[in-house]
Amino acid sequence: MWKDYYSVTTVDEVLQILADKGDKARIVAGATDLILEIERGVRRGIETLIDVTRIPDLDKIVLDDQGWIHLGPTVTHNDCVASNLIRQYAFPLAQATFQVGAPQIRNRGTITGNLVTASPANDSIPPLMVLGAQVTLRSLNGERVVALKDFYTGVRGTVMQADEMLVDISFPIMKSNQRGNFIKLSLRRAQAISLVNAAVNLTMNEDALARSGTVKVIDVKIALGAVAPTIIFAQNAQDYLNGKELNEQTINRCAELAMHDAKPIDDLRGTAEYRREMVRVCVSRSLHDIMDGNIRSEFPDEPILLDVHGKIVRDYQLTESVHHKDGKPIITHINGVEYTFNSGQDGTLLQLIREEAGLMGTKEGCDEGECGACTVYLDGKAVMSCLVPAVRAHGAEITTIEGIGQDNALHPVQEAFIEEGAVQCGYCTPGFIMSGAMLLEEQPNPTEEQIKQALSGNLCRCTGYYKIIQAIEKASEKQVG
Repeated sequence: MWKDYYSVTTVDEVLQILADKGDKARIVAGATDLILEIERGVRRGIETLIDVTRIPDLDKIVLDDQGWIHLGPTVTHNDCVASNLIRQYAFPLAQATFQVGAPQIRNRGTITGNLVTASPANDSIPPLMVLGAQVTLRSLNGERVVALKDFYTGVRGTVMQADEMLVDISFPIMKSNQRGNFIKLSLRRAQAISLVNAAVNLTMNEDALARSGTVKVIDVKIALGAVAPTIIFAQNAQDYLNGKELNEQTINRCAELAMHDAKPIDDLRGTAEYRREMVRVCVSRSLHDIMDGNIRSEFPDEPILLDVHGKIVRDYQLTESVHHKDGKPIITHINGVEYTFNSGQDGTLLQLIREEAGLMGTKEGCDEGECGACTVYLDGKAVMSCLVPAVRAHGAEITTIEGIGQDNALHPVQEAFIEEGAVQCGYCTPGFIMSGAMLLEEQPNPTEEQIKQALSGNLCRCTGYYKIIQAIEKASEKQVG
C-alpha cells in the first residue's frame, strides 16, 4: 500500500521528510482513517508514511501558566477520556471523545488525526470549536498558529500545506461561570458516525450560578457537526441567546434558530429534513441539560479504556529512527517470542500476524475496524489490528489470542466462555475474549455497564451477547474470588 515507512524519533526528522516528499507523504499516528482511505483509493499517490508514535512526549496533555490546555499531536481519544484536566476544564471534549468509535479505536485514533481528516461529522471538532481552540502548524520554514474555526476550507479540506505538521492543539480552560455540553445522534451507541452532533459552551452570570438565581447568558457558542460541508457555528441561534435568560422559552427559540442555521444534505444515513429536526432536538436537550445541571449524568465515573499500558514496565520507545524500505526486517515480540519478518512491511498488523507469523486465531472480519474480530494488544492497549500498519510492530510487544493464557492453561475468560456456552459459530470469539481479558486487567470486578463498554467494539451475529456478558461476569467472579 506504500513504498516507504519511517519510524522517527524527532519532529525535525518529520519536517525534513515532509519537505523532501511533499504531498506523497503522510504522517500517521492512529492511522485508523488513513489505512482505509488508502485501501479504498480515497487518498491516491501516497508513497511514504511517517510514524510519529515513537517520538517522546507528543502524547502529553498539559496546562500552561496562562490557563491554556495543550494536546500533543499523538494524544488519543482515550487519553482525553482518561484525563482529569479534560474532564474538569474541557468537559465537552471528554464527552465527545468517549463517543468516538469503540475502545480499540479510541486507543489508536488521535485528536490531531480527527482534526486533519476534516470530516464534517468528526466528533472532536465541535467541542474544540466552542472552546476556542487553535492549532500550531510547523514546517522547516517556521510556525504559524491558526484558529480552529479558520482551519477548514471545505469537506476534508484544510489550510495545511504538504510540508506542515500539526504540533499542538490548545484552548483556554473553561471558567467557573461556563458550562459546556456535547450531544451526538447516531444510528447506534458505538462504532457509528454522527448523523448530527452539537457542542455548546455557555458563559453565564456567576452570581446567579452561585445562588441558584435567574441565569443570564453573557456569551454563547453552539457548533454543529454533520449538517454542512464543515463544522459550523449556529450564528443566528448564538445571537438570539446572547444576553438572555436561560429558560424554557429561550431554549426552545434558540433550538429552532439552530435548526434553520443547519444546511444538511440527504444521504444514506438520513434525510436533510430529519437532520434539521434533530439539530433542534440536540440543541434543546443540550441547553436543558445545562439549565438543569445534568451534563455529567451520563458520563461514567470510570470509563473503560482497554488499556493497561501504565502497568507495564517495558519502554516501547525506539532508540533511533528506522526507515523500512527494500525489505528491512520488522523485529517484534508476539506472545513473548521474538519474530523477525523480512516481508509484509506494506500491509497491516493483522496480515503480519496471520500471513507472516502464521497465528490464525486473530480473525479478519470486516477489515475496516467495525467488528473487533481482529483485536490484539499492542504495547498494552487493545487495538483493531486491521487498522494498524504492520511496521508499527517493529520494537513493539504484541499479544494475540494464542498468548493470553499462562503455563499452557486457558485464560479465565476462555474457560468461562466454554462453561457458559458463549460461542456459536465462534468466528468473533477471539476478539470478544481479548476485549474481556483486557477489561479484567483494567477492572477486575466490572459492572454490567462496564462490560458492555468493553465489548462495544465487538460484533456477534449469533449469540445475542447475553452468554458473552455472563461469561465475563463469571470470569470476574473466579478471578476476584
